[in-house]
Amino acid sequence: MIGVLTHHWAKKGSFDQARILLDGNGTAQSKAPGFVSRTTLLSREDTQQISSIVIWESDAIYDTWKVSPERTKAMNGAEELWEKPPLSERFDLP
Repeated sequence: MIGVLTHHWAKKGSFDQARILLDGNGTAQSKAPGFVSRTTLLSREDTQQISSIVIWESDAIYDTWKVSPERTKAMNGAEELWEKPPLSERFDLP
């Protein structure tokens, strides 16, 4: 299994809209084959930062999700909400 930690930074005035969009993406992810779990993290230091940890069965399954029509639909318009590009890192789970 892998964990994907992703950080997003919403533009000022866009936090609520960004949170709704990311929660919708989480709902779409939860229906994808190979999805295990997702947790949202809200930064205490940067009030515009929304992070998530998503667990997937494998890299291949996550890669399939990244290019899926469901993800494209769930993240439609996201680029307009971000102060800077999202940052993701993958981790192995023992």
